[in-house]
Amino acid sequence: MRDSRRARIVLGVLLSAALIILTVDHRSGESSPLRQVRAAGAYVFGTAEQFGVGLIRPVGTFVQAVLAAPSAQQRIDALKEENARLRASLDAGRIDADRAKQLQRLLGLAGTGGYKVVTANVVARRGLPGFEDAVEIDVGTGDGVQRDMTVLDGDGLVGRVLHASAHTSTVLLLSDPASSVGARLEGGKEIGVVHGVGEHGRLVQFRLLDSTASMSRGGRIVSFGSKNGRPYVPGVPIGIIERVESTPGELTRIAYARPYADMTALDVVGVVVEAPKRNPRDAVLPAKEGAR
Repeated sequence: MRDSRRARIVLGVLLSAALIILTVDHRSGESSPLRQVRAAGAYVFGTAEQFGVGLIRPVGTFVQAVLAAPSAQQRIDALKEENARLRASLDAGRIDADRAKQLQRLLGLAGTGGYKVVTANVVARRGLPGFEDAVEIDVGTGDGVQRDMTVLDGDGLVGRVLHASAHTSTVLLLSDPASSVGARLEGGKEIGVVHGVGEHGRLVQFRLLDSTASMSRGGRIVSFGSKNGRPYVPGVPIGIIERVESTPGELTRIAYARPYADMTALDVVGVVVEAPKRNPRDAVLPAKEGAR
């Protein structure tokens, strides 16, 4: 009982003293005798507050980061997916534009030569027993394609149809060592045979039947044509001679030519389902650079 009463008396005295001090300090303003004490207190408690905030802020930031991590990761994943979609759309647009250009060149070449073609896409590279270079295209007998039909693209001769099923066909490429095409030098009647030599179609061999005929680097070769236009129609650009070999005493002359068609990047091609009514001769060859 005494302790309780004493405590109340001490508490009352302290409250009274505090009230008096606050009143005096407030009325005195800047001239208050307690100004220095107040400044010291503000410094001590302000420093303690800043120290506490400095300790708490990193903890709070960490907790906030932990709480926000799942949603942040979801946003990152969503952005990655969106970027992937945009890249895919951009790539698809580029592919479509490139295919449109290839198709335009193909139809231009076919129109110049008078070839009736069925357009197709190369869908796979094929390996067949006895053959090295062959591709599969997405047209077949249901589209009018038959065996031993000429295949070309917007640049020149690609090969011939080796097999045809209802909806797909296998094309033997010009570059295959088993391939042979009757060919003719531009501007003349000298004829020979083009053979594939592999090497991914970088070069083909042209064997000129007349060893005395003139042949030089830069000469251009076109297909000579077969009976009824199968397996090869006439006038399709084959390639440009890059080097001529010396063959003294031989009955034939040998040269190596770079094909117009890129055998490593075939995409849009055309199968000639109807040969031209007249031999286009050299009309399908591209204009020479100096003549443009």
